[in-house]
Amino acid sequence: MQKRFAELYVYNEGRMTPYECAKESGYAEESARVRASELRNPKIYPLVVQYIGALREEVQNKYAIDFERHIKELARLREAALKKGSFSSAVNAEVARGKAAGLYIEQKIIKTGKLEDLTERELEERMIQIIDEYSPILNAKPIEEIKAELKSLPNKKGKEQTSPEITASTQISATSNTHSKEEKNPKPETPESTPE
Repeated sequence: MQKRFAELYVYNEGRMTPYECAKESGYAEESARVRASELRNPKIYPLVVQYIGALREEVQNKYAIDFERHIKELARLREAALKKGSFSSAVNAEVARGKAAGLYIEQKIIKTGKLEDLTERELEERMIQIIDEYSPILNAKPIEEIKAELKSLPNKKGKEQTSPEITASTQISATSNTHSKEEKNPKPETPESTPE
């Protein structure tokens, strides 16, 4: 019964619990849980634990992956796929063989960093790069020009705004309104209208 328990335990690892292995190997249902625990204890049953270790090593050697075995198995799968006309599977097997042999190099570079880690010069260069890359969609104006446009807009009561504090939503709506007006009536820039 001990040998049968060890074999069931190793060959069905992950599929059967130790209790189920003990019960199936012939131990009484009432004591199977205790027997399963005792049979795995090296102080009580050292020979059973040793046999379990030998069986595990045998299983690991049987299913071990080494380079030659892996390449041969992939070649066998490729040939079987070609015989069935499954070219996609054959190509995948061949690519896997190439990866295993080191013929393909897959590189992934993940860069992380914080603005706080950059020097002042690197920050300035990064800001210039961002402005250059995104200038077509930014259509940026100086903040003074935006404030002047907002002051000239009537507020909710019909008066002109005189407060220098402007909410972000007002800035956004005013900026988008200004852009839509400019698109309808494009004016060429003159030295007088260009802010200094």
